Amino acid sequence: MRAMVFEQVGTPLELRDLPRPTPGPGQILLKVEACGVCRTDLHIVDGELTQPKLPLVPGHEVVGRIAALGPGVVGLTEGQRVGVPWLGHACGHCPYCDMGRENLCDEPLFTGYTFDGGYAEYCLAHTDFTFPLPDEADPVALAPLLCAGLIGYRSLSMAGDAEVLGLYGFGAAAHILCQIALHQGRRVLAFTRDGDIAAQDFARRLGAVWAGNSSAPSPEPLDAAILFAPVGALVPLALKAVRKGGRVICGGIHMSDIPSFPYADLWEEREIRSVANLTRQDGEEFFPLAAAAQVKTETVPYPLDQANQALDDLRAGRLQGAAVLVP
Repeated sequence: MRAMVFEQVGTPLELRDLPRPTPGPGQILLKVEACGVCRTDLHIVDGELTQPKLPLVPGHEVVGRIAALGPGVVGLTEGQRVGVPWLGHACGHCPYCDMGRENLCDEPLFTGYTFDGGYAEYCLAHTDFTFPLPDEADPVALAPLLCAGLIGYRSLSMAGDAEVLGLYGFGAAAHILCQIALHQGRRVLAFTRDGDIAAQDFARRLGAVWAGNSSAPSPEPLDAAILFAPVGALVPLALKAVRKGGRVICGGIHMSDIPSFPYADLWEEREIRSVANLTRQDGEEFFPLAAAAQVKTETVPYPLDQANQALDDLRAGRLQGAAVLVP
């Protein structure tokens, strides 16, 4: 099978022919239909996430058809379409798993990080961390839901019943979350990279009531702010934008250092929270909600062998929506 392989930081991914993997107990083999390109993939190849399996096939927004079942797998059939997210397996016995917080598992496996992911024609997945997906849908449109959508949803859950919501960084996750929030009757304000007129127009087109530069003051107090841009300097700005008792949710797996700020900006019961991974319950809640909201993902498809170009375009902010690789 063909796959894009990451060897070490500072080198591009290489297209290689690899043996097709064989599923073990509790695993399935997927024939990949589409795999989203996530900012987390950038953090891996740029060396900001420092413990990947090497060599590695990245990719954790995987949509595919089951090509083979491992020993003992029941309840799934060959040809069925499923999706594979970032959290690929949890131990099931650590204190966090026992508390129902499998996203904080002490012994997790991560798709496209600690085991090979979906930048390939085939990949393995653990059956207990896959989601059934509709047969009739476009696999390219589905791919961003597997991380941008799920992490966005978990971030929104942490924002509580916030009526006025600020989204900082309007890319793959925010453009999905904007549609969910509007479906729920919330007001969305979009804060983009300064001068990114295209992203601001994109946000308004999706229904944001205001879109402007991240460095600008919010035109109205926010009940909550969700940060998808991995820029620590946005945290103090977002704190200034939220009202008393408001929350600032950091939705990324990696962020640059947060600069110091006056305690007065945090006082009056404002909160800063981070989002880590996802749970299966998130998926069980999110996918029906996305269908009810009639979420339309904005995607830019790339052939598998152009994964490096897709990563470069994401790094440079040249994308509206999400990049998706199609084997």
